[in-house]
Amino acid sequence: MRDMNFLTENNARSIWHPMAHPAEMQANPPRVIMKGEGVTVTDIDGRSVLDAVGGLWNVNLGYSSDPVKEAIARQLAELPYYSGFRGTSTGPSIELAYELAEFFAPEGMVRSFFTSGGSDSVESALRLARQYWKIKGEADRTKFLALKKGYHGTHFGGASVNGNANFRRNYEPLLPGCFHIPAPWTYRNPFDETDPAKLAKLCIRALEDEIAFQGGDTIAAFIMEPVLGAGGVIVPHETFMPMLREVLDRHGILLIADEVVTGFGRTGAWSGSRLWGVKPDMMTIAKAITSGYFPLGATLISQKVADVFEADRTSFGAIGHGYTYSGHPVGCAAGLAALAETKRLNLAGNAAARGEELAAVLADLKARFDVVGDVRSKGLMAALELVSDRASKKPLDKKVMAAVADGAYEAGIMIRVSGNNIILSPPLVITSADVATIADGLAAGLSKA
Repeated sequence: MRDMNFLTENNARSIWHPMAHPAEMQANPPRVIMKGEGVTVTDIDGRSVLDAVGGLWNVNLGYSSDPVKEAIARQLAELPYYSGFRGTSTGPSIELAYELAEFFAPEGMVRSFFTSGGSDSVESALRLARQYWKIKGEADRTKFLALKKGYHGTHFGGASVNGNANFRRNYEPLLPGCFHIPAPWTYRNPFDETDPAKLAKLCIRALEDEIAFQGGDTIAAFIMEPVLGAGGVIVPHETFMPMLREVLDRHGILLIADEVVTGFGRTGAWSGSRLWGVKPDMMTIAKAITSGYFPLGATLISQKVADVFEADRTSFGAIGHGYTYSGHPVGCAAGLAALAETKRLNLAGNAAARGEELAAVLADLKARFDVVGDVRSKGLMAALELVSDRASKKPLDKKVMAAVADGAYEAGIMIRVSGNNIILSPPLVITSADVATIADGLAAGLSKA
């Protein structure tokens, strides 16, 4: 690698960063992260901070999981790559698909379609949903329903079912046939309802109204995050997803659970679907499948869906979709090691315990700082929504949000800013002491507001 002066001088000059304005990055170059160890990262200036972002929701095992690193090295030495297209496979992909079916048996998942990441997994699920209905002879079922504030990646399909204008407006027109209902978000919703159980029922009523308007026999699938992540960690009432499942079943609509963030323990359960006691028809996973050590994802498929495809004897059952790196042997080797460590360390249990401590910390910060309008969390998914006025709920402006993030960084923690939300998604291996460090860093950042 070239020296530090070169990296500093060329920061943001030859690269466009995701989810950022190129001109802004050039005017205010981003932090350059050079090293990760345990739950901390170190920047180019030698400053080490606790990573309360967990990479991007995904470094569940922290940065020092030797079993995953060793598995990657071994596989690189044996077979660095081979295609998973028709006619060939690799040992790690076969083994990981088996292990995922075992791990997600409570959700009813029996097959894996491997991808390169979360957006790929969502795109695959949407395609397979439409194909499922063509095989079934119901070709009119092409539409998708989703939640406002939901996030489902960056491909055109995923962007079309996204429920946040920030990820849609600059790329419209998007995929036709995608419709949205209000999210069960008690802090901001069109019903002015703050009771989570009542709000869940109102949102379900809106769902039933939309299905009646569109025609249930034209809808292929509903996609949702069991806990909404990038939209601001919106935690539905425990009745919401089971009620939604019942409505969809009544109309024969498939349920796709987007578990890219919630899979592998982050909510305090091994999946968001398991948290709410629901069995989806498909699940999308990525991120923590390798703890971020290698790009990998999968669309998981239920027995009901698998049976339709595997019993078909027409051209409609052939999957004309896939990626060069589907089932990448190095990624699958990393996935096998990460899954073993995830289970061995009982990351879901630690996320639940540390999540309770973090929730208490956030409640205290809300009591101390008027700028905190709302706090939301489940396990080690958390958000603080910052406002300039609690009565009007006016969002805090961008410059002040940046000052809060800078203040927290100076105090020793990395946080993520999304609109007027501070998003927290630390590694699932954090300790009680780490939670206290996060609390202190947040307090320092909030004092800047």
